[in-house]
Amino acid sequence: MSVESSETSSEAGYLNQDAEGRTVMAELPVTIPPIPKKPKQQTPQQAIDDFWAKFTTKAPGKATTIIPRNEYAEKAARRSTKAVGTNTQTSYDEAAAVCKAKVAKIVKECRRVNQKYRDPHFDLESDLKWGSRDTLESLCNVEEKSSSDFRPKSVKRVVDIFDDPKFYIEGPTANDVRQGRDGDCWLLAALCTLSNKPSLIERVCVARDEQVGVYGFVFHRDGEWISEIIDDKLFLTKPDFDESFLERMLWEDRERINSEEQYRKAYQSGSGALYFAQCEHENETWLPLLEKAYAKAHGDYAAIEGGYTGEGIEDLTGGVTSELYASDILDKEYFWKEELMKVNEEFLFGCSTGMWGRGWGDRKGIVELHAYSIMKAVDIDGQRLVLLKNPWGKGEWKGAWADGSKEWTAEWLLKLNHRFGDDGNFWISYDDLLRKYQAFDRTRLFGPEWKVTSLWTTLSVPWASDYHETYFDFTLAKAGPVVIVLSQLDDRYYRGLEGQYRFELNFRLHKNGQEDYVVRSISPYCQNRSVNVELELEEGEYIVLLKTNATRYMDKMPIEEVVRNNARDRRDKLVAVGMSYDLAHSKGKVIETPEEKKARKEAEKRKKDKERQALKKKIMDARNRQHYLRVKDHNKRQEKKAKTKAKAQVKKAAKEAAKAEKSRAAAEEANNSKEQKSGPEKEKHVQVLSPSQSPEPDSKGPGSESSADPKIETPSTEPEKTSTDALLNTEEHPAEIPKEPESDETSGSIKIEEKVEPAEDTAELKNEGSKTDEGDKSQEKEASQEDEESSDESDVSSVSEISDRELDIELEHPAAPPVRPPQPPPEAPEEEADEFERKPWNAVATIGLRVYYKVSDEDKDKDIVKLRVVRPNPYAKDKKEKNDGESDEGDGEDDKQDETEGKQEEPKSSKGLDVDDSSKDATLEGDNEQRKKSILSLTPLVK
Repeated sequence: MSVESSETSSEAGYLNQDAEGRTVMAELPVTIPPIPKKPKQQTPQQAIDDFWAKFTTKAPGKATTIIPRNEYAEKAARRSTKAVGTNTQTSYDEAAAVCKAKVAKIVKECRRVNQKYRDPHFDLESDLKWGSRDTLESLCNVEEKSSSDFRPKSVKRVVDIFDDPKFYIEGPTANDVRQGRDGDCWLLAALCTLSNKPSLIERVCVARDEQVGVYGFVFHRDGEWISEIIDDKLFLTKPDFDESFLERMLWEDRERINSEEQYRKAYQSGSGALYFAQCEHENETWLPLLEKAYAKAHGDYAAIEGGYTGEGIEDLTGGVTSELYASDILDKEYFWKEELMKVNEEFLFGCSTGMWGRGWGDRKGIVELHAYSIMKAVDIDGQRLVLLKNPWGKGEWKGAWADGSKEWTAEWLLKLNHRFGDDGNFWISYDDLLRKYQAFDRTRLFGPEWKVTSLWTTLSVPWASDYHETYFDFTLAKAGPVVIVLSQLDDRYYRGLEGQYRFELNFRLHKNGQEDYVVRSISPYCQNRSVNVELELEEGEYIVLLKTNATRYMDKMPIEEVVRNNARDRRDKLVAVGMSYDLAHSKGKVIETPEEKKARKEAEKRKKDKERQALKKKIMDARNRQHYLRVKDHNKRQEKKAKTKAKAQVKKAAKEAAKAEKSRAAAEEANNSKEQKSGPEKEKHVQVLSPSQSPEPDSKGPGSESSADPKIETPSTEPEKTSTDALLNTEEHPAEIPKEPESDETSGSIKIEEKVEPAEDTAELKNEGSKTDEGDKSQEKEASQEDEESSDESDVSSVSEISDRELDIELEHPAAPPVRPPQPPPEAPEEEADEFERKPWNAVATIGLRVYYKVSDEDKDKDIVKLRVVRPNPYAKDKKEKNDGESDEGDGEDDKQDETEGKQEEPKSSKGLDVDDSSKDATLEGDNEQRKKSILSLTPLVK
């Protein structure tokens, strides 16, 4: 085909060249567009029900281990299955002892090989040289990966940075703190707050060997203390002299004598050379090393960007933080006297602005979206003043009582021991504090007189938040002050693997046997890691109902996708963060209790019995159906057999009649031949006539006498009629009757005319014989069928009952389903799953309850609090299952167990709504007085 002709060709093709260079036309396959499906018509309610059916996953759950076959997570899970009361100091002492043992072992090992310690799990130098950035960046859990802004240029050890390094110089103080290029002002503000109370920061760094370059720290995580080991390498802002280009060129142009040493002293020496946090003193090192250990504990430096001061104080002290808001303070006088005035004693305080994240800049020197530490509160000469600290080390309040304001006199400078200067320390009045700062982080500290009992569990969170069926209950053996904390796992420790859901916690405390609740937690706006209440409780049994609200962020990837995206390229990072993830989630691993195990076995037995009954019914139905078909087939065969037998009898009678007719004809022929032999021989003329055509014998002829001979029987022209079939049979095959010889009047001889060929007679006789043989064979076949049918009589008589052994075999080895031929492809493609069906709701949270309580010296070894988690038993026999006709053949123990399980679920069902939830009004019954009593919990709610 030429090019010109191809240009006018059909659009269903394209031009191509063959091996000889000729342009040819290649046809493209014609695709027929699928026929669009008509939308299924639904009522509005059906559409909504269908949407919610697709919205929630059919397989709820959460990945609890990232590392394959993580035996460490399994060991940790076995440790946290039982709630045991321990002193708040015990966990710290254990972690500190482990940390000291680690440091001692590393020191011994390094001195043996004459090498400084290098941390293989958080190696800053290899990370910077190879560009892996594992110590700087977290795992990416969004579609569009964005690299962090951290750009350190070099790494050096402490002894190479500081001329005379000292871990502490006159102890750790708030004035030492200077924030670096990391957004961890909340952590540094927490350190400033800790510095007001002696020995708090010293408790964090428990062991070190500065010559070997190893440091050991402890941090509080999810209710217990952990240890962390680091080396002494730190990031710097400037590159090394040999690896730089621009800096070296500029420096050599300025300094020509020993330029490398001068470059090091200017750019890579002292605290000012550090990329991240630094101390004010040039040779003090505690702050950058503590920040590095905290970053390693959370995976990297990026993981500690952004946070709240209260959370930092919790991690450094093991206390419990409450989020307070200036607008929510009921009694400002009480807040001042009973809380702020006790700062650095029972409480530590931080404050912040711009909690809604909408402001930026400053309010008279106070920076938005920034955390400050409350260092001191004083009440002198009627003036209520508060000392604050900016962790930046600069930037101060510019209002009343600011440095250089008119309120300051020489007397006040002496009273408050204050000096002017932009060092980040400034005083502010109590009224201005409440006006300018929106949120306060109050952290309660626990001394050795406090004990704690904790327990964790995992539960699914529905889209419509309500109090869960799972709840905690505890028994308090002695009245006293109690702090109840409901918390979730701190996902900052496994940043990138936190998933798509953010959880907000609430709980309600009830005393067992009372409808009215004792107290409710107040949900914080910002800090969602935990909620708590502090109050005095009487001894008794208490129930903690849980309420969790989940928010889904679709821009974040699920955990399984993050693992898939990082398993190949960031193995070391995924292993490090995944280990923290596994250890954290091991706390909430649901361990089956003996009661649940018993209920599960009973449920499995009920299920197996149901399966056996269903299988038995199925098999017996099949057998009865087969029996019915066999009986029906047997009856048909019997009817057919009877008809065949009747036909055979008719045929047999006809054959016997024909045979008798032939024998009579043969006898007559024999007599005639005998008479002919006795008489003169004449020409024989034989004429075969049918019985209907035989003429009447002539009475005058000589044959009349022979025909009248009584000894010769004239054959009957009509055989015996037994049935209609026999009559039809005789008409088709009439008997051949020989004609009587005619008399010759002239000669008196008999003429016999032979008009039938002998060969035809022989063939006819053979055909008749073969038909007879076939009839005999058919009779034999029918006889054999009769024998087989008689042998099947026993099978038709009854249906055999299936045995237990047959049922067991069928259950263990079910019959394979019949292989069906492949179905033709559908004309139209199946309807594509919508967004919610592809990615359904699957929110699962790991939640723990901690109960802190004060004990006296005599009660230190007693279990004052016994805590347990109550879960709805998925294997319990419910009322619906009982009413479905299932027989309760068990003894009274099963009924007793059912009653117990029902009592366990009673608190949730009867306390499902809050008093300020207007939906409760619809559940109330009775007149106004009765409804008021129900609201006040004077009478039980109507279920």
